[in-house]
Order: sequence, then structure tokens, then C-alpha cells
Amino acid sequence: MSPTPPAPLHLAVALDGTGWHPASWREPAARPRELFTAGYWADLVAEAERGLLDFVTIEDGLGPQSSHFLHPDDRTDQVRGRLDAVLIASRVAPLTRHIGLVPTVVATHTEPFHISKAIATLDYVSTGRAGLRVQITARPNEAAHFGRRTLPHLTSHDAPATRQLVTDLFDEAADHVEVVRRLWDSWEDDAEIRDVATGRFVDRDKLHYIDFEGRHFSVKGPSITPRPPQGQPPVTALAHDTVPYRLLARSADVGYVTPRDTGEARAIVAEIRAEQQAAGRAAEPLHVFADLVVHLDDDPAEAADRRARLDALAGEEHLSDARVFTGSPSQLADLLQESQSAGLTGFRLRPAVAGHDLPAITRGLVPELQHRGAFRTAYEADTLRGLLGLPRPANRYAAPVA
Repeated sequence: MSPTPPAPLHLAVALDGTGWHPASWREPAARPRELFTAGYWADLVAEAERGLLDFVTIEDGLGPQSSHFLHPDDRTDQVRGRLDAVLIASRVAPLTRHIGLVPTVVATHTEPFHISKAIATLDYVSTGRAGLRVQITARPNEAAHFGRRTLPHLTSHDAPATRQLVTDLFDEAADHVEVVRRLWDSWEDDAEIRDVATGRFVDRDKLHYIDFEGRHFSVKGPSITPRPPQGQPPVTALAHDTVPYRLLARSADVGYVTPRDTGEARAIVAEIRAEQQAAGRAAEPLHVFADLVVHLDDDPAEAADRRARLDALAGEEHLSDARVFTGSPSQLADLLQESQSAGLTGFRLRPAVAGHDLPAITRGLVPELQHRGAFRTAYEADTLRGLLGLPRPANRYAAPVA
């Protein structure tokens, strides 16, 4: 009996400015003068949809980008400044038909009530293709923008005080997601009657207080926005260590991880599955995607030369939290299929130069994977949950159907 072929891969791309290499804006294909225009982002997402990708994530933050983990820098040779990720997604949603749109939201300083209605609105605007990428920040300068809390000035990434703060912030993020999810459910699916003859627009008995009381939030509810078309837009997060792995296990539908090789990927997946079991979610689907920064050219030598040129422009080798791949589409396809054997269900690719490496993904890597029978040849669902094989969840507040 022949072995069962692996499941088709899921593919996403992470969009960040002109690309993930700090010197990407200086490349001919980068379009830095258009970075803060709607057309720039519409073109990137249209290219990703051309490649039949599951979704795009859009980076965001609450302070200028920095080369340091805990504090701002004074560099002027790298892209600084962003547009709001949720607003970008809402702008490009009507211009696309199939691809998922997953903006980043910093939970540390953003109220869950606000985020619940923003992502619910995006789900309506996109007719069921919204998702949420939740993120934390430990930077004191970003806390100072809001004036509601202070964060200590920490000096080391690995200091005990830093680790404790990060643990607390991830616990807060888990509560944030729980509030958002409850607010999405605070309207039952048929709460809106819209009966002109009787003058009844809404069934008030089908709107629910969520009455969330926790360490970090006290939220009454209900939302002001009806339940999203997907019921629950997928929640995603990036995780590098045990504490954020627990956030994935407790709260996420998709987790992004950063293994350096297949063996490390297998160990990470095993740890996440164990945390999922401990959280009582073993029966629920949870995708684990590996992140990769990609420098992609048909000729591997050209990819290597281009990476070296970018590093020279930056004045240093670009080292990422994720593995950096340099090579051809067929070599990347080999790597993805090998890594899939570790239990990964997909990959989130970070184009080193968005204007170059995103088309290399959609027009080089995707056809290679399709030729191998490892990736879709057409979109098979109309919602992001459908593309990811996630069922539409029942409303937690609705009475069970007899």
C-alpha cells in the first residue's frame, strides 16, 4: 500500500513596509515613494491573491520601527512610519475576492471592545475574510503614547524582570482575545429581524451581556456590531518561546513559529500540542505555520548576490528572528515539504523585498508547489475559515437547537 500523501500546504505572506530586509527600500522594485498610498498596498495584496495564498498579514505597531527589542533607535537609513493595519485591510478588502486579510493589533494598549468591532467590520467589508494577529509590546516609549500605564525600562532581553513582564503581557493578551471572542458572540446570528411591517429591527433577547471580569479587563457588552459573517474570524499570533506558545494553545487558530531546522520545528510543534492538551483544546484545530524570510530568484546565485548587496547597503548582515532562506523556488519547495514532515501545517513567508520576492513567491514558488500537487490550483472556499479548514463555530450564548 502506498503511503498517504501529505495534506496540501497552507501559505501566507507577511507584509511589512517595503520588505523584511532593512535595506529593502533601496531596491529598484521597492516603490518607497508609494509606501503610504492605498495603491501600493492594494497591489501587494492583489499579487498575493494572484498566487492563491491563504492570507496576508499586515504588520503594525504603536511606535516607530526600531532595530532594538525594547527601545527606539535613532536610525535614519531604514523605513520608519506605518499606516494603520486594520485600515489598510479595510481599504483593500473590496478590491479582492478570496484572500484572507489579517491585520496586526497590539493588545497591550488597545481596548478589546474597539478591536472586536473593528475586526467584525472588516469581516463584513471583506464578506468573511478577516482575521486578527494579536501582538504585545514591552516598550516603555509606546506606553508613554497612551499615558494609562507605565512599563519599566528593561535592559536585557533575557533578564528575569523582562521575562516576568512578558509573561504578564501574554496573560493580558489571552484575556484580550477572550473578551474579543465573547463580544463577537454577543449577538446571535439571527438577532437582526429587520421587519418593516412590525417595526422590529432587532430581537433584544438575542443580544447578550458578556460580563467579563478578569485581572486585566472588566467588559459588560454586548458589542455594537452584529456577529461577524465567519462567527469568529481566525485569531493568530507569533510565538518564539514557551510563554507565547501557551497563548497559541489557549487562544489562537493559527500560530507562527520560527524554527531553524526540521528537528527544532518538530520539538516546537510537540510543545504547542502539549500546551493545547493542557488548555483543554486538544480537539480543536490549531494550525502551526513556520515563518521564513525569503530571498528568491530562479538562479540561486542571483538570490545570494542580491542578499549580499542588501546586507552591504545595510552595513551589516541581516539576522532575523526567523530562518532566512536564499535560493530558488524549487529549493524553497523542497525545504517547505521537508519541514511539513515535522507537523507544520503551513508557512508564513516574509518577502525580503516585497516588490521582488512577493512576485517570486506567487509566480515561481506557487507553480512549483502546484506541479508537485502540494498547493491549491483554485480557491476552494469563500471565507478565511473555509480556506483554513476551520468550521464556523456555534455561538456560545445561543440556546442549543433541540
